[in-house]
Amino acid sequence: MMKITQRLLGPVTLALLAFTVVMGLWITPPDTLLDGGGNYGRLLYVHPALAWVALYVSFGTTTIASGLYLWRRTRSMTMDRIASCAMEVTTLFIALTLITGSIWGRPTWGVWWAWDARLTSTAILGVLALGYLALRRANDDPADRARRSAVYGILIAVNIPIIHFSVVWWKTLHQQATVLTATGQVSVHGSLLLTLLVSFVAFTLLFAWLLRARYRLEVSRDTARATQQASALAQRQREGA
Repeated sequence: MMKITQRLLGPVTLALLAFTVVMGLWITPPDTLLDGGGNYGRLLYVHPALAWVALYVSFGTTTIASGLYLWRRTRSMTMDRIASCAMEVTTLFIALTLITGSIWGRPTWGVWWAWDARLTSTAILGVLALGYLALRRANDDPADRARRSAVYGILIAVNIPIIHFSVVWWKTLHQQATVLTATGQVSVHGSLLLTLLVSFVAFTLLFAWLLRARYRLEVSRDTARATQQASALAQRQREGA
């Protein structure tokens, strides 16, 4: 069952992404509710889903895996690999979130970038994510690297609620929730809502596919590294004999 699910992950992800593109570009009507309106509102099917994966799904995976590594009962290099690989995917999705947000902001706000609370806090998270990746490359000891990375990954998670509530705590250019409002009402309906929901599922599955591919690559690298070290050690022992 697991193998079948893994084999279907790629095709299903591709099909849902294709559905999102077709519906978002040609089927759904131009939006009249969001800032910018018109065809720029079609970014609704990309930008929020990218942000959802970057801030909650992918970064949340890193945070949970880091916590499980620090807990002795669940400590394993598997958790460390998952945290590391998820953070790499997080960095990618944060970059895509900022890029699509800038494309949206240009016609809406008149500028490609503004030091808005949500934009700035998201960019800071991207820098912190790069710091996490740099920290992992600054230590060759696997256990020490995993421990420091786990602590750092949990500490920078404090930025997530700041990003989430930034449009509530401060007066910002970035609009507040327009799909699901603060009162719990859904302001998007029909084909727009269907396409939006599919986009969230599609990009979430894309994250799962990327994480799986990156994790398998990391396992292969660790296996090759261990084989090389064992071969070098055996050669030195033969030379000493």
